[in-house]
Amino acid sequence: MTFPVSSFFFFFTLTLGTLLSISSSSWFGAWVGLELNLLSFIPLITIKTNSYLSEAALKYFLIQALASTLIIMSSCLIFLLPTPIAPLILMALLLKLGAAPFHFWFPQIMEGLSWPQAFILMSIQKLAPMFLISYLMTSPTLMQITILSASLSAMVGALGGLNIMKLRKIMAFSSINHMSWMLIAISINDIMWLMYFSFYILISLSIIMLFHYTQAFSFSDLLNLNFPNPFYNLTLPLSLLSLGGLPPFTGFIPKWIMIQIMILNKMMLPLFILLLSTLITLYFYLRMLIPFILLLSPIFSFNTKSLPSTSTSLSLSFFFNSLGLLLPLSFIIL
Repeated sequence: MTFPVSSFFFFFTLTLGTLLSISSSSWFGAWVGLELNLLSFIPLITIKTNSYLSEAALKYFLIQALASTLIIMSSCLIFLLPTPIAPLILMALLLKLGAAPFHFWFPQIMEGLSWPQAFILMSIQKLAPMFLISYLMTSPTLMQITILSASLSAMVGALGGLNIMKLRKIMAFSSINHMSWMLIAISINDIMWLMYFSFYILISLSIIMLFHYTQAFSFSDLLNLNFPNPFYNLTLPLSLLSLGGLPPFTGFIPKWIMIQIMILNKMMLPLFILLLSTLITLYFYLRMLIPFILLLSPIFSFNTKSLPSTSTSLSLSFFFNSLGLLLPLSFIIL
């Protein structure tokens, strides 16, 4: 997919808006950064004009404008009302994130985007709201709201992905599920969620690159994949299992650390919900692998299309998702 020169300008201002929100010392400055981020992402969505992209851009604008209105209204009311209104700001940020119970817009918009746009929505667009939520974690009430949203996001992300055949919607519900782990991490420690976020983004990038290069958008498209090197046939299954957090792959490392921290903080009920939801998400990741496993049989070789030359990207994806296999060896060496 080729991007016009203007896209790089809008991507720069999108990143600038994120940095402005993160570094701002006031809610007004954070709001300005969020608005700059929003107004930069809309042109990136509408690079190619069609009904799906236009609908996605309009839905995204309306939802984000509503959340921004709540934030600027709440920041003004802080100085007028004695009643704490931080929960209202928190709910507005959860709406911007697409966390449950404000998740309704996220899968619909993901379905209308291309894979590069979907990756931006799953990654950069979540940074500023998550940083702002971490700044709010100063009272038990706000932490309880965050933990409740995380528990709901875990179940919504797991159950919502069942019986869905569209890959972008599956990645959307997967993102909602992983968001639950990050929200729990935010309520515990400022650093932990960044660690989990980094792992999640790198693993998701490896999967989205494969889907983008092969133009795979549904389960039926997975039947037509054929990698030029048999070694790369392992890349997609390994990446999906890593995203599901299955040991001993790389995606298990942040979950393993989070499990230990949640046990130390006696968060047994949220931990049970998150682990149960992870098992359910593994089910629909495995469903995605079934067509690919069938593809490995010579019977299906007549109905294949070759992947473009992306050996470097595939090699990096394979290497990163295999890092978890080296973890036991590192413990032995240490």
